[in-house]
Amino acid sequence: MSKTVLISGASSGFGALTARALADAGHIVYAGMRDVAGRNAAAAADAKQYSSEHNVDLRALELDISTDASVQQAVATVISEQGRLDVLVHNAGHMVTGPAEAFTPEQLADLYDTNVVGTQRLNRAALPHLREQQDDLMVWVGSSSTRGGTPPYLAPYFAAKAAMDALAQSYALEVARFGIETTIVVPGAFTHGTNHFAHSGSPADADVVAAYETKYARLMEQVSQKLAELEPAWADVAEVAEAIVTVVGTEKGRRPFRVHIDPSDDGAAVVNGVADRVRAELLRRIGLDDLLHPVAG
Repeated sequence: MSKTVLISGASSGFGALTARALADAGHIVYAGMRDVAGRNAAAAADAKQYSSEHNVDLRALELDISTDASVQQAVATVISEQGRLDVLVHNAGHMVTGPAEAFTPEQLADLYDTNVVGTQRLNRAALPHLREQQDDLMVWVGSSSTRGGTPPYLAPYFAAKAAMDALAQSYALEVARFGIETTIVVPGAFTHGTNHFAHSGSPADADVVAAYETKYARLMEQVSQKLAELEPAWADVAEVAEAIVTVVGTEKGRRPFRVHIDPSDDGAAVVNGVADRVRAELLRRIGLDDLLHPVAG
């Protein structure tokens, strides 16, 4: 059955791939991206062309998760045009690389605003509609870095993704009695097929960076190279998009809480498996196990 889907951060990478894959599967997809008339004009045009050439319903939508007004307007547009919103995909995010000390507090705050606070803005705009419908889905695109093996020089990004994962887990329980399901999709460190590493931000304090270079010379180059070597030749970033398509198409009540797509196998699936079992057991012990299995309202 066709669903109306809104995806944040859909100008490139996981978001763009997922938007196209969901549209191919027959869903009405709003590909949220900021500045569709400027920096992302080409991405918006590509989405329109893809929709026309493949005879699918894929629509570029102005969505800047850093501003309440943009988020509220984006959700209002979807509701106005479709009368409902069935699936919300939290995908927008930004990566930074470099020694943690060299990032200013303002840089960390900006990173958290994009990777964490932006999801809160979008939830506050969308959840009133999802709660009223009482039969919807939230998908959070996380990262294996939240619990897998983690190299240095990615600390601010890892911390932000961990915060988003924690928020997703709590939200899952708090919206369950409204019939809203949650799935956290956990991609590994794909070094090809996305712009995460190519477009990553850098620390502002050059003096601190220079000090770390005396002991950690060219460390990020080493990390990038080794991560690329760990990634098997068959790894395909499109698998993340296909996993989301599968989750959206799965019957309610049978959707997994967490899905890992990690060809390099950094161990996150093992650690998350234990953590999620502990979480479920505590909920059973305190009589809240109904929150683990949302049902239609």
